[in-house]
Amino acid sequence: MLKSKKNTVRNAARHERGAYFTPEPVARFMTEWALGEQGQRVLEPSCGEAQFLLTAHQVTSAGRGASELFGVELHEPSVLAARAILADQGARATIEHANFFDIPGTADMDAVIGNPPYVRYQLHRGIQRQISREAARRSGVELNELASVWAAFVVHATSFLNVGGRMALVLPAEIMFVNYAGPVRAMLLERFAKVHLAVFEQRLFVDAQEEVVLLLAEGYRTGSSESFSLHQFRNAKDLIALGEGTTHTPKRSSDRWTGSLVTFEAQGILNQAHATGGFIDLQGWGETSLGAVTGNNKWFTLSPERAEELGLSENDLVQISPPGSRHLRGLELDTQQWQRLGEHGMATLMLRPQGQASAAGERLIASGELESVDQAYKCRMRTPWWRVPLLSVPDLFMTYMNADTPRLTTNHAGVHHINSIHGVYLGADVRELGRELLPLASLNTLTMLGAEMVGRSYGGGILKLEPSEADKLPVPSAHLVSEQASGLRAIKDEVREHLLHGRKQEATELVDEIVLDKMLGLDEVAISALRGARQDMLERRKSRAKAVEN
Repeated sequence: MLKSKKNTVRNAARHERGAYFTPEPVARFMTEWALGEQGQRVLEPSCGEAQFLLTAHQVTSAGRGASELFGVELHEPSVLAARAILADQGARATIEHANFFDIPGTADMDAVIGNPPYVRYQLHRGIQRQISREAARRSGVELNELASVWAAFVVHATSFLNVGGRMALVLPAEIMFVNYAGPVRAMLLERFAKVHLAVFEQRLFVDAQEEVVLLLAEGYRTGSSESFSLHQFRNAKDLIALGEGTTHTPKRSSDRWTGSLVTFEAQGILNQAHATGGFIDLQGWGETSLGAVTGNNKWFTLSPERAEELGLSENDLVQISPPGSRHLRGLELDTQQWQRLGEHGMATLMLRPQGQASAAGERLIASGELESVDQAYKCRMRTPWWRVPLLSVPDLFMTYMNADTPRLTTNHAGVHHINSIHGVYLGADVRELGRELLPLASLNTLTMLGAEMVGRSYGGGILKLEPSEADKLPVPSAHLVSEQASGLRAIKDEVREHLLHGRKQEATELVDEIVLDKMLGLDEVAISALRGARQDMLERRKSRAKAVEN
């Protein structure tokens, strides 16, 4: 029991610094690939107990002679363990106890192999963040403040490679989709002759919340590539040979790589729909915006009953869509529905005096100051702290965090929104049409597939769309919606009924008949391909949530 407790503490400390041991089959495959036929000089940054260096020693000593092994590690106990392990095996190795970012690139390594630490930007702060960003800057890549530490590791690691060198790294899957990784994606395609990405259906690290991929880059500074190759495996046991893979070419080198997980047929359909003007980005309909940022939603938002208890006046309050988005799974939110939400105790009101607060409002504000609500960052940044900046009433609501898929809902209630959902402000020329039919028309498989491609998925299986990502959501164009308006109107009541009873699949099938069949002219084979591609993307995302629960 004591040993188990010690192991738990040790694992917790290791995870806190972002360290995870790589499965042996993966480490061996990566090492053999990176060394190729000639590689001798090997660097493992953030080497821990030198798992990759030990594997490199075993690979090279089997027939090509002694290798030169170099490791860098910040955690001193791991440094001592690595030196002892390698010495015991007779390996010629140098393990330096240092911060990898403090060591200038040597440009003399045949291979850089490893599993960089994964630490989110919230924990990667202060001087350490400055050091990592400066190291990336010296290597020619500017990373923003949101970048996690692995991104700087990738960039800095390239400065140790000689011309023609290879790099094999275990990285979080977010390299494929987060905005801050755009410069890293661009750098890889620009500096390496070939870039490979290996993805897995099953998780490599059962005790980590993040899904990972293998980055395999070859031919450093011998050419650049407009494309990368995607290789899909079921699990680590299937990782025997890289194979041909499939080639994917981003429109821009920094663009996301999530589209590469969608079948060629599905991508072709989406590209054709865009090319012909049948589908456009949501931005073509209008602007998507964050909701009001209160600084403390729980304190600022109130139910009608609570507002009455406090004696607040109408002048003290504004009407809002309640926090969260469970109530936004239909086609519209009308006044009656909004009122019922309030009657059931949901917070449909927000403290936001238009001018001078009433006596009751002043008492509530004073109580907030006693509770230090005014000390929250967003509250401190405004004067007076309790007057939340308010946008105009949006035409549509858009869900922000989604277990299934983002949804558009018409705001017939005419209420404001806070930052748990987005607001969509339609252009004047399409406002009437969009309010009536866009939430319905967007409930199609191609839009749902597009959401998986433009959104970002994290541990827990939740799909998130920031406003800039929502702007890129593919939706039916205004002219096609107008042309098929009568068909959409004919199914609207039936779709509404399906959604009311949780039958989203049936609702989507009805919309697909109009949008995909009649609008785009797709046959059953093409529609089936889209549904399969979307289901595959959804299951990938859901598998993360299951792994975390287990």
